[in-house]
Amino acid sequence: MTSVGMGPYATQILGDMGADVIKVEAPEGDVFRSSAPAASPGMGAVYLNLNRNKRSVTLNVKQSADLDKLLALVDGADVFISNVRPLALTRLGLGAEALCARNPRLIHVSAVGFGQDGPYAAAPAFDDIIQAMSGLADVQGRNAGAPAYVNTILADKTAGLTLAYAIPMALYERERSGLGQAIEVPMFETLVSFTLIEHMGGRSFDPPKGPMGYGRVLSLHRRPYRTADGFLALLPYTDAQWKRFFTLSGQEELAGDPRYASARERAHHFDELYSDLSRTVETRGTQEWLDLLREADIPHSKVNSLEDLFEDPHLKATEFFRQVEHPTEGRLVATAPPVRFSRTPAAIRRPAPRQDADRGLLDPQA
Repeated sequence: MTSVGMGPYATQILGDMGADVIKVEAPEGDVFRSSAPAASPGMGAVYLNLNRNKRSVTLNVKQSADLDKLLALVDGADVFISNVRPLALTRLGLGAEALCARNPRLIHVSAVGFGQDGPYAAAPAFDDIIQAMSGLADVQGRNAGAPAYVNTILADKTAGLTLAYAIPMALYERERSGLGQAIEVPMFETLVSFTLIEHMGGRSFDPPKGPMGYGRVLSLHRRPYRTADGFLALLPYTDAQWKRFFTLSGQEELAGDPRYASARERAHHFDELYSDLSRTVETRGTQEWLDLLREADIPHSKVNSLEDLFEDPHLKATEFFRQVEHPTEGRLVATAPPVRFSRTPAAIRRPAPRQDADRGLLDPQA
């Protein structure tokens, strides 16, 4: 019972790994069904990319007959996942206490905006809101002079990944105890944890030993660097890599500069270091840099556009983009599951379903 981003992303990952996922939608359907572009109504591009390897049924759980059908599904399920607000879920008789009493082996998962023991528990939450509340928008916009969102639904996807790894851990524990349990995955706390890993800074200590924020990634000069004819991503990281870069760029004198000689010293001079790097990269063309850096084994890349990814030689060699025939939408292009298992490989077994395509699942004789 999930829609939009967080829950569908998590359940798609589980579906890729072989789980039998039944998507239960309200009559109005998942909001991402209306995303553009689309080949037909209710089958928008974002929906297609979040809901493969699932089956679909439509239920209005406010009606007793449909609620009974949902409960019948739950009775035979390993996991129940919902992003319906917990109070509303409880009023419907679908809270963890009620469902785990029916099915003691059930893993009951609530994908929520905020932990339910805090003052924000009942507040609505979407990706933009969580990016702002978590400090991520502040971090993202510090060099631009104003808060900024990351141009992807990062909060939804990060919380979805967290949800996806929590479920198999609970299933593994159930193999030992024989019992299910309730899981709560809050977007806010998940993204605060995600953001503060490197940005806790001096607040990692009590009393604090300095300001918050990781200087390297907050440097004004940390960005794709302009070359003589384009842009380049470049990151010498180890002492040896920096020495090789200074040598190949004709700046041997900087290899002995005490400001840049060690990781400890570089940590105090990132702005100066990256400013020097920016000026140096402008002196040569992109392809010349790519050749030099590849030969010197220094981390680097050209800056791909979204469109460039379809021509990337590595993605082509690994068959990352897959063509899938949809029974109603025609030929689709999908990204392959990125995780590889040697014995039980992930697979795209079925494309995202049209709404209520698997109504037959609700037939007790099915």
